[in-house]
Amino acid sequence: MPALNVEYTTDELAALRAAAAADGKSVKAYVHDLSVREQHRRAFVSRAAAFFDENVDAFDAAFADDAPRSHVDAA
Repeated sequence: MPALNVEYTTDELAALRAAAAADGKSVKAYVHDLSVREQHRRAFVSRAAAFFDENVDAFDAAFADDAPRSHVDAA
């Protein structure tokens, strides 16, 4: 399996070790899970932003009283 060597300062590594221990994981498993979780978070945010952009006009029309004035005025 491909691997990656990452350098940390002494303080950064100590913080990682503490966080991994708090999660009951090895540092290797903790860093792996953290990086994968960040990839998933970024994909979710990207899709959520695209959904908003595609549907903001419909939401503003459906809930005109709650729409920001800048959205209503632009329509």
